[in-house]
Amino acid sequence: MDTEHFKAGFAAVIGRPNVGKSTLMNELLGQKLSITSHKPQTTRHRIHGIFTAPQHQIVYVDTPGMHLGGQKSINRYMNRTAKSAFSGVDVILFVVEAGRWSKEDQAVADQLRGVEAPVVLLVNKVDKFKNKTDLLPYLQSLNGKVDFHTVIPVSAFKKSGLDLIQKEVVNALPTQPPIFPEDYITDRSTKFLISEIVREKLMRSLGDEVPYGATVEIERFEQDPETGRWEINARILVEREGQKRIIIGDKGEKIKQMGTEARKDMIALLENRVHLELWVKVKENWSDDDRALASLGYTDSIYD
Repeated sequence: MDTEHFKAGFAAVIGRPNVGKSTLMNELLGQKLSITSHKPQTTRHRIHGIFTAPQHQIVYVDTPGMHLGGQKSINRYMNRTAKSAFSGVDVILFVVEAGRWSKEDQAVADQLRGVEAPVVLLVNKVDKFKNKTDLLPYLQSLNGKVDFHTVIPVSAFKKSGLDLIQKEVVNALPTQPPIFPEDYITDRSTKFLISEIVREKLMRSLGDEVPYGATVEIERFEQDPETGRWEINARILVEREGQKRIIIGDKGEKIKQMGTEARKDMIALLENRVHLELWVKVKENWSDDDRALASLGYTDSIYD
């Protein structure tokens, strides 16, 4: 590794909910790190995804979607977490959805006024446009909405535009040694990633209401020294008894299905056998209780 000419730095991935930020970051990393679903506000925490090449290291910062409305403590936490990524980064990747510009997109653009880092506007989901000339009026309409360095049409789904993004990011990075060891893919703990796997299955398996009133707490995360098998107990917290019944499902079928799917991902992550037990507990109003949020890991420090 030529550290004299090595470039390293941070690239924040921001935007309103459900524009494909996490999917895009996973594709840029070449592996799944952030959980994804079709529901908005799937991402709740700031997550660092680390991509190391022979001549550069990019630390992508995945953030919760910045949104309007939602006055609960957890909504304020997510917006605060997203905005905190504006400072201390070398480039900002502002993701929008091709053909759409909402009040929330404008709110993010307003927050970007005056930031020091260059803003690269990523127009995602361009695969929706079969005729690319139909996209031109939308791209032209973006002028003046945000002070961007460049615009890159991309499709996280089709994996197009990724090389252009990486090139723009590397150009913006300072010359300095790697920030993290070259074998790191994230600075988040494995225990955190395990809890996110369970939450992803909640987001994907349930209706619109329940996932937003649920969070996951890992109570046991131990490896048997003799067999190598991981023993994991995860507690799913919900705010109402009705949500608990929905998650468990008829005769426990729903939670059993989620456990089976989560266990497969855990085996792939831990590269060993996994025994997983899921429990559901009602904790009223946890999402609007600052103290409860802090105890569940919703803090401004990503290392708590």
